[in-house]
This record gives sequence, C-alpha cells and structure tokens, in this order.
Amino acid sequence: MTAAGIGDPPAAVLAEAAAAFGLLSSPPRLHIVWVLAQGECDVTSLAERVGSALPAVSQHLAKLKLAGLVRSRREGRRVVYLIDDLDVVTMVRELIGCLTPRVTEPGERLRGMGA
Repeated sequence: MTAAGIGDPPAAVLAEAAAAFGLLSSPPRLHIVWVLAQGECDVTSLAERVGSALPAVSQHLAKLKLAGLVRSRREGRRVVYLIDDLDVVTMVRELIGCLTPRVTEPGERLRGMGA
C-alpha cells in the first residue's frame, strides 16, 4: 500500500494508461484534444488552429476516434468533432496547467523530462 492507501494498479490499468499517454504524446494530437475541450470544431477549423495540414489533422482525428477520445457528428455537409472522454480532458487540462508556468516563466524549465 502507498501513503494514500491505494495499492499498485493492475497491469491492465497500467497498459491502458500507457496507451492513452502514447496517443497523446504527439503535440498535434494533444493540441487537437485541447482545442476540442473548448468546444466542437470541424476539421478545417482544427487544422487552422493547430497549424497542421488538413490530411494530417484528419489522420490524428481518426486515431483519436479509434481510441474513443473524440467522436464526430454531421451538421449538414459538415462533420463536427467533439470530445468523447471527459476524463482525458480533465487530465490534459491538469497537465498543461501544471507545465505552463514551468515553460513560460523565466528560469523555469522541465527537469528530468525527455522533452
């Protein structure tokens, strides 16, 4: 047991966590999740906001959809993407909130991270 009174997580949970972190280890995918956490968006708007080519954003969205992190719906001829896993949004917001001061404030840096 740890200090929090919780034992080690099962191997299946660790594997799921590693898969989620692996999927979000791509800066463009992480940025897409960040943008979608603010609200629904179509692929063209996502590509502009993320600063990536439309085909690349489409491929990232396909991977995020396959993993169950985002979903899409039709609005006429337009396809709109939205978050399908709010827990991941919570995790992403928390991580970015913690890292932003380390990256943006003078003298701060990421220590011990492979970034």
